[in-house]
Amino acid sequence: MSQRLVIFDVDGTLIDSQAHILGAMSAAFDSIDQPQPNRAEVLAIVGLSLPVAMARLAPDLSVMAQAELVEGYKRAFMALRADTLSPPYPGAVDVLEDLQSDPQIVLGIATGKSRRGMDHIMAAHDWAGRFATVQVSDDHPSKPHPSMIAACLSETGILPDRAVMVGDTRFDMDMARAAGVRGLGVAWGYHAADTLGAPVVSEFKDLPRVLAEIWEAA
Repeated sequence: MSQRLVIFDVDGTLIDSQAHILGAMSAAFDSIDQPQPNRAEVLAIVGLSLPVAMARLAPDLSVMAQAELVEGYKRAFMALRADTLSPPYPGAVDVLEDLQSDPQIVLGIATGKSRRGMDHIMAAHDWAGRFATVQVSDDHPSKPHPSMIAACLSETGILPDRAVMVGDTRFDMDMARAAGVRGLGVAWGYHAADTLGAPVVSEFKDLPRVLAEIWEAA
């Protein structure tokens, strides 16, 4: 039986980084004396690379000002994460261990985080070696471009019809469609479940069962 690939988004899917994201965004806009976007506006751009996210949040600002927002966000996020750690969602650790124990399942990451940010998450949660392929915003166009998923498939040698992208945003599901893989949304993240345009799992503990059903129906 050929191997199967489960690709995870990170923020809003594996870890709840909402407090850090909102705090860092607030600090970034304060740093250049601009009105802050509201919570809904910020959560709506989670998953995009920072330059694309800032362009959406502050379309009337110059490219230089948007770049200052990006740098301000990075500085604030690093300071916040030095004090507190964004926790995994309930059930995430157990499910990752369950999936990793199956020799037919390979795990991957496709995230809007930077390499530095992802390395921090891996070390903080002791996830080193858990994921066979890790794709970050430093190396790819922003979601929903399919580049990250294409790299996951290439690095693992797994065909698109044996892969599932698990994420909490419409960007994740659109990226999955663009790459020709199945998308599975999660109900606990930052975009409303009814906006994802894909099947949605309600609790982390149900993920292995839902994945098995997806592959059985293929």
